[in-house]
This record gives sequence, C-alpha cells and structure tokens, in this order.
Amino acid sequence: MGAQVTSEGARHAQLCVDEAEDAVRELRQALARVGIKLPSLGLDPLSMAREAPCPLVELGRCSVEVAHRLAVVLPSGKGE
Repeated sequence: MGAQVTSEGARHAQLCVDEAEDAVRELRQALARVGIKLPSLGLDPLSMAREAPCPLVELGRCSVEVAHRLAVVLPSGKGE
C-alpha cells in the first residue's frame, strides 16, 4: 500500500486516460451527428481519483425525450 507508481505504470495510466478521453470525444461526435447531446457525458471522476487511473466513461442522465431518441437511433442488435 502506498507504493509509488512506476514510470511504466504511469505511462499505462496515461494511455488509459487518453483512450477514455478519445472514446468520450468520439461518442460525443457520434451523438451530435444524430442531434443528441448528453450534457453529463465525460470521465467518471471517482475512477480518475486512483493513483494509477483506469477511467470509466460516465454517460450521465438525460431527459425522457433524449432516451427515446437514443432508442430510435441505436441499432437493434439483432443478427449482430
């Protein structure tokens, strides 16, 4: 406990954060293309608080209208 993060661990953590930020940006752009905005879309702050963060994407809350619009634009998943 309390061990310092190695430089390899720090690089891995930064790659995880970079990948998560890219995923959020990509999802935000994809949603914008279909006219949907999730105001709270971002990285989960609790998952970022670790010494070596491995972030989770926080999709956040949305209105009932946005939830219906998401259901319409998402593929059904049948046959995939």
